[in-house]
Parts: sequence; structure tokens; C-alpha cells
Amino acid sequence: MSQYIIRRVAVGFFMLLALTVLIFGLLRLAPGDPIDAYINPSVPMSASDLDALRVRLGLDQPLPVQYLAWLRAALSGDFGYSIQRGGIPVLPLVLDRIGPTILLMFSGLVIAIVVGIATGILSAVRRNTATDVSLSVLSFIGISSPAFLTALLGLYGFSVMLDWAPSGGMLTPGAPFSLGDLLSHLVLPACLLSIAHSAMIMRYMRASLLEVLSQDYVRTARAKGVREFWVIVKHAVRNALLPVITLIGSTIGIAIGGAIFIESVFNWPGMGLLMINAVTRRDYPVIMCATLLTGACVIIVNLLTDIIYAAVDPRIKVS
Repeated sequence: MSQYIIRRVAVGFFMLLALTVLIFGLLRLAPGDPIDAYINPSVPMSASDLDALRVRLGLDQPLPVQYLAWLRAALSGDFGYSIQRGGIPVLPLVLDRIGPTILLMFSGLVIAIVVGIATGILSAVRRNTATDVSLSVLSFIGISSPAFLTALLGLYGFSVMLDWAPSGGMLTPGAPFSLGDLLSHLVLPACLLSIAHSAMIMRYMRASLLEVLSQDYVRTARAKGVREFWVIVKHAVRNALLPVITLIGSTIGIAIGGAIFIESVFNWPGMGLLMINAVTRRDYPVIMCATLLTGACVIIVNLLTDIIYAAVDPRIKVS
């Protein structure tokens, strides 16, 4: 197991390295001159001033040299300064946004796991009934609904029309902090974020549980007179959860993409909103740092998922 973990960590490091190369190259290949992000368009600058600024920022160097310079500084914890935020260091700026994003993603995934597993079990136990058909239809709708459409419809329906939840932000401006205020702002975006994930978990849980219920040891337990409730809970659900664990780990990356839309619609002060603002304002240091940290989180979660899967299922061998 230790050798497997070391190998996976090494692979994850090279994946992060490849990600930084890709993002750095795409940003430099984007239309326009990177120097435009560093200057005030209302202040006229001569060609010599632009050339001097380009030399000072290292933008006159070839792309490989620019990338290696950025990588050398990033490895020491220096991600530069935000272009559009008055020279604020990038790393503290990005780290301040991780907390709200983790809170939103964790809440959404907890809701998705609980709802998805519960409805998957109910759908499998009530197979081919009206309950099963209704849940299957709802799951297909949830999987097919884009995150931005779900966010906009949820905002319009529950905040504008029904006025059941705040329309944006993480806390009420000017009000003292309270857990109730935080939860009132969190519940709607977290529920909307969980829709697609709970639908996927429900489909996987249903299919996995139906397969397990047809196994010989389940029929043996029923033949011994074990109550159906305990047959499902003790014998079937535990084994049916194994593929669902892998799915839950893989949804972390998808949840990050969904959180970007949710945060932008609800003005949630997290990584997603920060990245969207950085892209629109061409704030390259912020984009690079946020992308690197996001990729690191996804790789770490996938590694932990594989380790948990191997620990839960003794039949899995790592080498």
C-alpha cells in the first residue's frame, strides 16, 4: 500500500505539472497582449514605456523561460501579485476563498450523498413500481440539467418568486454573524449544487443494489428467514456501496465546475467567483494559482478515494 501511495503521489505531481504547462500556454495563446492587463487604458503610455514594462515583467522572454521563472517562484510559495486588486499577494487572496468554496461543496455533496443513496435504495427495493419510475425520471432530469440553468431557475423560483431564501451572498451585509444567517444563505445554493450529483449517485446505487440483491448470499440470507430489512441493510447495501464510493470521489472534480456557476449566480465569495472575475479581467497570476490549487485538491481527493476503496473492499489488491 505504501508503494502504491508513493507512486500515486508521484503521478499526481506530474499531472499538476502538466496542468500548469497547459494553463500557462493557453493563457499566453489567448487573443490580446498580456501587457494590456497591467496598464490603465485611461493613462497614455509611449512605446518605450510599454517595452520597459514588458522587460520588467519578463514578458520579453520566450514562453519556456517565462514558465520556468513562474514555476521556480511558485515552488517557493510566491505566486506573484494580483493585477486587478492593487498588488495584493495572490496566495493569501486565493486561500481566503477556499473556505467558502469548501463549505458550499461539502454541504452540497453531503446532501447529494444522503439523498442519492436513500433514493437509490428505495428505487431498487421498489423496482418497476410507480415510485421507481418517478425517481428514475427525476434522476434523468437532474443529470440532464446544466448547472447554470439549475442555478438560474432555483434563484428565480425560490428567491425571487417565493422569497424563501436570500438571493445572493454568504452573509447579510451589515448584520452581525450568526449561524442561522449563514445557513439561510447556504441552503439554496447547496441544494442546487447537489441536484446533478444526487441523481448520479441514485442511478449508481440503484444499479449496484439490484446486482447485489441477485447474488447467492442474499438469497441464502432470505432462505434462513432473515427479515428483509436486515437483508438489505446488513448484506446488500454495504457491498452495493463500493462502486458508489468511487463515484463520490470522482464527483469532486465535477462539483468544482458546478460550484463555479453556483457561486457566480449567487455571488458566493468562493474560488469559483474569484476565477470568473480573474478570467474576465485577465488576472493571470490569480488564474494560475487558483487552477493549481484546484487541481491539487482534485488529485488528492481521487487518491484518498482509491485508498478508501481498497480499505473497504479486501478483494482489491494494490501493487
